[in-house]
Amino acid sequence: MKKLFLFLAFAAFSFAASAQASLKFGYFSFENAMKQMPDYALVQHNMSDLQAKYDAETKRVEEEFNKKYEQFLDGQRDFAPTILQKRQAELQDMMEKNVAFKQEAARLLAQAQQEAYDSLKVKLRLAVKVIGDQRGYAFILNTDNDAVPYINNATGEDITDIVKAVINK
Repeated sequence: MKKLFLFLAFAAFSFAASAQASLKFGYFSFENAMKQMPDYALVQHNMSDLQAKYDAETKRVEEEFNKKYEQFLDGQRDFAPTILQKRQAELQDMMEKNVAFKQEAARLLAQAQQEAYDSLKVKLRLAVKVIGDQRGYAFILNTDNDAVPYINNATGEDITDIVKAVINK
């Protein structure tokens, strides 16, 4: 019985070792690959244009506020109390609207950026899936942010060049 148990344990160990030896995987930098995509430069350009539009509008409303504030400071001694309160309320309202616009612009810009990069990520993930299926990898690792401090090159393959070739077709 002991011999049978030892034989089965040895056989199971041998089977596990051979299965592990045939396991192969790929690895690459997701971020670097995404930057190599043809659409990445277009997304960057579109984001820069959108940022410039929001910046221009922010500058315009700030200049408008500053102009009204200067007018208020110049004339505040001559204003009747009700006019003074009205102008102060106008300035306060403008300031609140400007702050709300800046917050909304930042939110919309972040949302547009997220959506634009999400489409690139979907394309890249699809390319990686195709590569993984074609090459028979058990899994493919993303090496960004020191997520994988060690990779055994005997079982792992750097597929960065393959990914770049597929996404640039």
